Amino acid sequence: MPTISVDKYDLFEALGQKYTTEEFEDLCFEFGIELDEDTENEERPIVDGVQEPPQLKIEIPANRYDMLCFEGIALMLNIFRGKQPTPNFRLAQPANGNLQTITVLEDTTKVRPLVAGAILRNVKFTKKSYESFIALQDKLHQNLARQRTLVAIGTHDLDTIKGPFTYEARPPQDISFVPLNQTKKMNGEELMAFYEKDRHLGRYLHIIKDKPVYPVIYDANRVVCSLPPIINGDHSKITLDSTNVFIECTATDKTKLEIVLNMMVTMFSVYAAEQFAVEPVEVISDHNGQTRITPNLSSRTETVEVDYLNGCLGLSESAESISKLLTKMAVNARPSSEDPQGVIEVTIPPMRADILQRCDIMEDVGIAYGFNRLPRMSVTKTVGAPLSLNKLADIVRLECGMAGWSEVMPLILCSHDENFAWLNRQDDGQTAVRLANPKTAEYQIVRTSLLPGLLKTLRENKGHSVPIKVFETSDVVYKDPAAERRARNERHWAAAWYGKASGFEEVHGLLDRVMAMLRQAFITRDEGLATGPGKAIDFEVKAVPTRRDGYWLEPVDDEPTFFPGRAAAVYVRLGGKEARIGEFGILHPSVLENFDLKYPVSTLELNLEVFL
Repeated sequence: MPTISVDKYDLFEALGQKYTTEEFEDLCFEFGIELDEDTENEERPIVDGVQEPPQLKIEIPANRYDMLCFEGIALMLNIFRGKQPTPNFRLAQPANGNLQTITVLEDTTKVRPLVAGAILRNVKFTKKSYESFIALQDKLHQNLARQRTLVAIGTHDLDTIKGPFTYEARPPQDISFVPLNQTKKMNGEELMAFYEKDRHLGRYLHIIKDKPVYPVIYDANRVVCSLPPIINGDHSKITLDSTNVFIECTATDKTKLEIVLNMMVTMFSVYAAEQFAVEPVEVISDHNGQTRITPNLSSRTETVEVDYLNGCLGLSESAESISKLLTKMAVNARPSSEDPQGVIEVTIPPMRADILQRCDIMEDVGIAYGFNRLPRMSVTKTVGAPLSLNKLADIVRLECGMAGWSEVMPLILCSHDENFAWLNRQDDGQTAVRLANPKTAEYQIVRTSLLPGLLKTLRENKGHSVPIKVFETSDVVYKDPAAERRARNERHWAAAWYGKASGFEEVHGLLDRVMAMLRQAFITRDEGLATGPGKAIDFEVKAVPTRRDGYWLEPVDDEPTFFPGRAAAVYVRLGGKEARIGEFGILHPSVLENFDLKYPVSTLELNLEVFL
């Protein structure tokens, strides 16, 4: 959770009351936040000859974007304590009646297609409120905006630039301006080189560096306002003396864009001459149907059943009582006109983006009522249960453990060679899921077999006494064009024996034990199996209702992973349907050499999902 540092006594002044550390800690707990630290009695840094004032470091829930600044914390705690009502945020038309506009050109779809804007008029900044304004941008960039990849915020002194504005995408060499707090004019390419080693901005360059065009916002005089998501122009930088602030946000995600812009204007419209009033900006973007007025400060209305709220919290409150509780959480609520006793209408203001479903409303009711006051509940009816696949895997895991085998848990990623070449297997290009940008050669693909992980585990532990007996029950991944995500997981079970003898009979015995626990009988040729060559790996599943269920083994001579004549395929018949589910055998000497193993290894790998 993000931690916000606020001036202790400034916050107490905003709350209209002084608290001891213990009292404020209790207030935070009641509201669902946590006081992490009070620095008053600790050594504090000295800045410009003045010691830093005492700070309260408060942990904020990750979804409460409205509390990422001093203003939001003070506002929400005052509403919670009943000291002020929920603000009425509204759009205010400019005095001349003409909205500022941002015209979006179609080329922006190649890099960063969305933009929104707003204006705060007649703002009066102090040093602390100005620093809080800048800090909120940074918190939103790191949190909701995902390091500026989803949304980037630009703030400008409107009195230094002139609308209408245009949002364009141009080749980097065609963009030239003086970056924020610099004196030299640079083009896009020079700017990238200049900030490449910058500790703060260098981490954002990758977002657009390799794009053929860079996004840029111009004013009516072709002055560069910003090069999102990297940096603003120095020409329009805001200062303590700025009174009219133009806020523009560019994005790749529309929902995040609206939330970020709403957070900025709702938190700092308190400093405007007309409190909680925001001047809108018209975005003209006909090419993608995104022409609209921003920001959208309209409230949302949700309905929630009284029985649901009471049932979840163990209460028996009336609709009127619950509505009063919800007003403490900065939402307006009232009994529904259609069903006053059974349904509540909840009006959610624009800064409460964290309320998505009725369970979020229920949580707010619990906080307002007081979690410590909620009655104890004995939950005897639940719907949660283990997945049948996990229950099956647990049965196999338990049997292997009782048989004296050690469970291992290797990583699901491996190198391409480990998964294919080192096992003497060919990659047909249609099986393994590849990583688009692997950081190392060790993690290139998602494994299609559990064997590489087991063999690497043996390699790293070959200094231990032998035999070493290990197993794993986990997922492998295959490409699957028919699946929604073009890939699917498959639960496998694998085991490996490493010792001076081959251990073939040990692996065979483990297979028989697990099959017995899965209630699968061993079928011999005397029970009607046809003779002939081993079946291929793409053996067709077909129903043979005249034969009994069970499993059987057939020799495998075409599997290069194993020593010739020392491998078998495992087949099962379930409900009259036959399928090949895996193989076991003694590994080929070349495989042992690839994994740097000096003793023989016998392995077993089966697909468990056929038993569901």
